[in-house]
Parts: sequence; C-alpha cells; structure tokens
Amino acid sequence: MKSLFKISTPAAVITLALAMLGSSAAVAQTKPWHNIGRDATPAEVKAWDIDVRPDFKGLPAGSGSVPKGEQVWEAQCASCHGSFGESNEVFTPIVGGTTKADIERGRVKNLEEGSSFPQKTTLMKVATLSTVWDYINRAMPWNAPKTLTTDEVYAVTAYILSLAEIVPEDFTLSDKNIAEVQKRMPNRYGMVFYEPLWKVNGKGDVKNVACMKDCPVESAIRSSLPDFARDAHGNIAEQNRIIGPVRGADTTKPAPKGPVGSSALPAPVVVAAASANVNDPKALLNANSCTACHGMKSKVVGPGFNEIAAKTKGRADAEAYLIDKIKNGGSGVYGAVPMPAQPQLKDAEAKAIAQWIAAGAK
Repeated sequence: MKSLFKISTPAAVITLALAMLGSSAAVAQTKPWHNIGRDATPAEVKAWDIDVRPDFKGLPAGSGSVPKGEQVWEAQCASCHGSFGESNEVFTPIVGGTTKADIERGRVKNLEEGSSFPQKTTLMKVATLSTVWDYINRAMPWNAPKTLTTDEVYAVTAYILSLAEIVPEDFTLSDKNIAEVQKRMPNRYGMVFYEPLWKVNGKGDVKNVACMKDCPVESAIRSSLPDFARDAHGNIAEQNRIIGPVRGADTTKPAPKGPVGSSALPAPVVVAAASANVNDPKALLNANSCTACHGMKSKVVGPGFNEIAAKTKGRADAEAYLIDKIKNGGSGVYGAVPMPAQPQLKDAEAKAIAQWIAAGAK
C-alpha cells in the first residue's frame, strides 16, 4: 500500500529553514547591550586623547611667552599658588628649592638624604617637563579645568620655568624648543627607571615571600585629628569639584570610631553643575565654581559667604561693593590669598549674588 503522505523538501523550504536557524543563533549570541551607545567618532577620540608623553608625543603646536604667562598666572593661578609659585597656604609650593647647580647636573641636592630643606616643591621633584605641561593643560585652573588655550598653557609653563631660572624672563616656550628646555630640568635624572616593571613577563622589584600566617584580625586607631581641627577648613564633602564621582568625608559630623574600611564606604555622588538662573543665587555659585573656594558657613580657600555677609552688613554701598569684588577681584580684605576676577559673570548674575550676600547669605 502506498503511503498517504509524501515528504517534499523543495529548495525554497530548505533555504528558509536555514535562514531561520541562522537568525535564532544570532539572537542567542547577541549581547544584551549590543544596541546601547555607539562607536566614538574620530573627533571625539581626538578631544579626549590629549595626554603628552615624556618624548613630547601628543604635544600640540603652539607657543607662549613668559610675560603672557605672568598675566594668565595672576588672573587664574595666583589665588591658590601665590604670585611667584611659592605659596603653601592652599597647595604645595610649585617653585623653590632648586639651584643653578641642580640645573647643571640634573639632580636636586635638596632631595638627597640628610637635606634639611623644609618642603618639597613641584620643580624639585618633577623629572619631565611634559608632566608639567600635561597637568596644567588637563587639570588647571582647579575650578575650571581644560579652559586654558594651548598657547596659554605654553605661557604659564614658561612663567613657572622662569621663576626657577630654568629659562630667561623674555623666553618664549613652544613645541619647537620644549625638548631643549627639558635638558635644563633640575631633577631630569631623578627618576629611577626599573625596566622589568615595564615588561609583561618582567620580574618585580621586590623579592619576598608573603607570610599570610598569624595575620592580625583587629586593628586599632593610633592617631587622629583633634575635634577642633577636623572641620578647620570647612566641610570636605562640599569642597569637591563639580566633575565626576566623588567621596568626601562630611567633616561636620563626628569622626568614625572604627578604623578606615571597617564600615561601608558611602556611595559615590555625581555632582552636576547647577543651572545658572539669576533667580537662584546658590545655583549661580555652583555653576561658576564659587563654592570651590568659599564655603557657605566657613572658610575654604577664601572666607565663607556668611563671613562676607557679616563684614559688609550695614554698608550703604554693600551691593555695589560686592559686585565690584566679584567682577574685578581683590586682595587684603580676608588675608593674603587674592580673590581672582570673575569676568565670565554677566552683570545680572553678579548683582544676584551680591544681593544674596548683602541680605545675609541664607
């Protein structure tokens, strides 16, 4: 008896079946994030690929003179580093501790064992000029990183070098002569290069065997800041730049009782720049990085806003006085650290901030 059913496999059916199998396999292998985001464009990569190597690969073309660098320095750098790079009130001094003899031999005498020099400055330690240029370019000014032009970075670098007498006062630094200036860095031979650490299969620079026996299970705090010093410079949690995730201790609260790491770390907080709205003075302060130097109720680099309000209370011209200080800067009112000018603020924005301070900064 013949079968009532006939199996037919035309070519079209086979082709369709194979296509469906291939599609199913592709879906199964597709990563769940395959449709999130996109490849960076060459322009976007170029914008982020700004590091400069010790051989100066990556250094953009440009130039800047010492006199021009002094102008930029006074406007944007001196408030934290001092007019001559000597200040240690906010950060470690940049200039100092190097001599002409150091420039000649490439090693800083004050870094040698037995030296009694009181503080290590940036130019005492740094071996490569590319490091100085690169750091200024991507991280300065502290409250507005990456805002300097290429020529301004060359100029500021030249000014720093002139303060240390590495280059003369009328020098113009450029991508054409920076390699020659590197040969005059005071500590250019101060970096120890350990080649094995640069090799994938290289040996470590320490030979030892980990003990891993009888390890202590408890630790004790042996030193800590006294209570009066913990918040001496304002709340650390409020002094982070408005870029990226940060973890800052809230120093308005008591110090932790246990060792660091004995409790869970606070979650990172991504702080975004506030919207610059003239009807919201605090948003203006955040948007223009004013809180990087001024606390609401205490000194950071400059006085707290409540201190300014108290000092100007009762002045008939308080609003006009504050607008002038905000827009043009000044020094000597609250100490030696100068207040840099804020020319980027519109007149209405400066007025809104001045009115807020004059009303008590609340």
